[in-house]
Amino acid sequence: MPRTKEQFEEMRNKTKDKIQLAAMQLFVQKGYGSTNVQEIADLAGISIGLLYRHYKTKEELFNELVEYSINGIKGVSDLFKQDDSPKKLIMQFVDIVYKDMVDGDELANLLILMTQSIFSGATHHVENEINKQDAEMLNATSNLIKRGQEIGEFRSGNPYELAVFFYSVIQGLATMKVMLKDSFIMPSPSIITAFLLKEGE
Repeated sequence: MPRTKEQFEEMRNKTKDKIQLAAMQLFVQKGYGSTNVQEIADLAGISIGLLYRHYKTKEELFNELVEYSINGIKGVSDLFKQDDSPKKLIMQFVDIVYKDMVDGDELANLLILMTQSIFSGATHHVENEINKQDAEMLNATSNLIKRGQEIGEFRSGNPYELAVFFYSVIQGLATMKVMLKDSFIMPSPSIITAFLLKEGE
């Protein structure tokens, strides 16, 4: 029985997922410049010809991964602009980060990939977009922290400094996860947010 259009699309998406996961892992472990497309295809368990059907160049694949990361940053900014309780929104985000870090390497690899894209000479447009979205996310988080302080959910302190510290912790955990591999233990959400929540909360 011939496959339906939906089945072909599902197969295509699964193949793309395999390619992206393999590429992220290799880019993080070896660096963008030292990774070749044959290694990506081998790790993904597909032929190099099939890889080229999805991505014409390694740069196109890398840029799509960076674009995916940028959209993730936009999602955080949008979440933190909601009118809900600041504490509830922060905890919702930290719970997602915790689950993603415990369940696999994708989030850790994506966070490191974002940093690499800046240091490895990303195109001017990509670098500007990353910087713009990072600034937007920091401002949204800073405003959320300020609102939480005003209603007594968060400790006092400079909201922007607290936001920078918050993301530095998450970025640091991503690096530790990749470095320590199986020895890594993800701190609980209560530890990650201890610097922000008032005593006893």
